[in-house]
Amino acid sequence: MSKITKLEVLPVSLKSTNWDQSTVVIKITDENGVTGIGEADGPTETIQAYINQDTAHCWSQNFTEMLIGRDPLELTANWDYMYNGTIWQGARGLGLFAISGIDMALYDLAGKQVNKPAYKLLGGAQRDELTPYFTLYPSYSSDKPLFEQMSEWEELMGKAQDMGAKAFKLAIFAKDVSDSKLIKFIKKCREFAGDDVDMMVDFLYRWRDPYAASNTLNKLQDVDLYFAEAVLQHDHMQAHRILAENTTTRICGAEMATTRWECKQWIEEAKVAILQPDLNRAGGLTELRRIADMGELYGVQVMPHGWKTGISAAAGCHFQAAAKDATYFEFLHPELYDGPLRQHLVTPEPEVVDGHFVLPDAPGLGIELNEDFINTLH
Repeated sequence: MSKITKLEVLPVSLKSTNWDQSTVVIKITDENGVTGIGEADGPTETIQAYINQDTAHCWSQNFTEMLIGRDPLELTANWDYMYNGTIWQGARGLGLFAISGIDMALYDLAGKQVNKPAYKLLGGAQRDELTPYFTLYPSYSSDKPLFEQMSEWEELMGKAQDMGAKAFKLAIFAKDVSDSKLIKFIKKCREFAGDDVDMMVDFLYRWRDPYAASNTLNKLQDVDLYFAEAVLQHDHMQAHRILAENTTTRICGAEMATTRWECKQWIEEAKVAILQPDLNRAGGLTELRRIADMGELYGVQVMPHGWKTGISAAAGCHFQAAAKDATYFEFLHPELYDGPLRQHLVTPEPEVVDGHFVLPDAPGLGIELNEDFINTLH
């Protein structure tokens, strides 16, 4: 195999209405000039500095120095080498964000080297087609009164239905709105959507009281939510356990978690039904595969958080292809989100056919970086 010769870090910054779209693109090149790309979430300049930091000792090394000369196909060994080589300051948090982007790029590069799609490097296809849930996230100000948002929500839901969506998630802005009004709003959304689509809700960390949260979810039983995301404050494991024990709705967790070790806490202590570690934060495809294997032992689904650009979207496709217990995976579709980075950073975009994607067949992640677009941002 052609060895690694170069690691590049490309911070790409762009603001949007409700969220910073910025990302860190990772490019890894081999001896033959073949390049793989990935992305890391987090503060762009901070991640760039972290990856380029000088080597201090065996547990705090420079990433480029660690990777030059290594075989990209040794994916798990490379992951462990990076983890152990930065454990002094990166066993959780920012260090894993960096490893996530690098690991993603290594799958892209290794797949191109062996002329196989990345999901084959994850163990092969567990399904014949891919089924995303589409995240719906309006571009208007989050301060807009809730019931004045309905026309925008109906437009987004209508677009998803036109794609044949089997499932979609509503990320609902509900500042200073009572629980009873929120319940009415969600029921109105279900009425518009109909009963033939699985509907999820991202509550954007609305509650601190697990009993207030469970009371609301129990009043939404007739809505038949597939899952409830970001219901309580992220790290409060005991509160999540109380919630899970007092409602029949599937509760999600671990959106901001890194590594299988944190996800294990979410399973055993918080008792969540669905893990949502982020592809570009939790450790990349290698660690997500480990998390999925662990989830299978506990009967917990793993549906990675997939909020970023087309790079993470492509990685999510390959993850679901190889994951046994992932009914859906999050997909931020460019026609459902007004985000230039999501729309233009990479090509091509997978075609939606009756709510599904076909299995990818291009080598690696199957995408190419739009360098011309990046140059327009600088």
